[in-house]
Amino acid sequence: MAAIVMKLNGTIYTTVMNLPYSLANKIRLSTLLVLILAFTSSSSGENTYEDTTYEFLKREYSLSKPYQGLGSSSSSHWEFMGNTMIMPENIRLTPDSQSRQGAVWSRIPCYLRDWELRLQFKIHGEGKKNLNGDGLAIWLTKERMQIGQVFGNTNFFTGLGVFIDTYPNDDKQHERTFPFISAMVGNGSVAYDHDRDGRSTDLGGCAAHVRNVEYDTFLLIRYMKNTLTVMTDIEGKQEWKDCLDIPGVRLPQGYYFGASSATGDLSDNHDLISFKLYELTVERSPEEEEEQQEITLPSVDYRVDPNVLVEDEGRSIITTFFLFIVSVVVLVVVVVVILFLYNHYKENRRKRFY
Repeated sequence: MAAIVMKLNGTIYTTVMNLPYSLANKIRLSTLLVLILAFTSSSSGENTYEDTTYEFLKREYSLSKPYQGLGSSSSSHWEFMGNTMIMPENIRLTPDSQSRQGAVWSRIPCYLRDWELRLQFKIHGEGKKNLNGDGLAIWLTKERMQIGQVFGNTNFFTGLGVFIDTYPNDDKQHERTFPFISAMVGNGSVAYDHDRDGRSTDLGGCAAHVRNVEYDTFLLIRYMKNTLTVMTDIEGKQEWKDCLDIPGVRLPQGYYFGASSATGDLSDNHDLISFKLYELTVERSPEEEEEQQEITLPSVDYRVDPNVLVEDEGRSIITTFFLFIVSVVVLVVVVVVILFLYNHYKENRRKRFY
């Protein structure tokens, strides 16, 4: 007689069977192996989960249907301005009409160190290709609720701007295909050059065919450990593709999230469908913690302000090579002069003995 003990859904079941002794041992051994494998898999799964980056939806910084947190009341987390219209299926920042501006802004400053924003949007209109404009922008800035010429927001902003530009203002920019997604970090003293589509100040970007498509279009903006990442899901394949990845981006805390749009002589519907912000919890070293607390002004490590002349303390390769050639020439001249003087001295000395 053998007893088989099994545990299912927290309940222990014992089955008594008349089995040969050897068979009973084999069953007990198999059961033990199954339990060991299950425990090992469970432990392995737990360790894998602990190594991943956690993310938490922050509802106070998010917008989704039916947009109950958006309004003019003091209890609302978001407010809107300009020509923005709240509709059942989306927030229309600007309609397909000329000279319109609209925006939504968070009332609550963001103090998250690491975050990820997932944006669903739609840009569509009656205009043909290159006869539409201007685009929309996503913001994390010190300023808020200010109408301006940069996709409906003020120029000389302080913080981060990510632009979905649908119209090429600079006819000479043949290397870019529009619509084009780009990013810029402003410190309050650098202007966005609208006539050149921000080419002199942006951090790079990618082409994005997001206008008048039948499927949903998404944008992901991640800021983690001072690295800015922008990705797109605009082909209806439900997969993210890289657009921009810039290390050394330093953004202070306490800024406001927002989205804005503008039309000029050309127009489009610019619809915001959802705006979901996730807090990312990642491990930081004590040095990284201290460095984060010292950030008081937005900056990018490698980016040089094109409007400010800075004396280069280092030397370029060409300059170094030129200095090397000059040094060699000077050294040769000095050696020749020394040899000439030495020979002249020997000649004079020989003459004194004759």
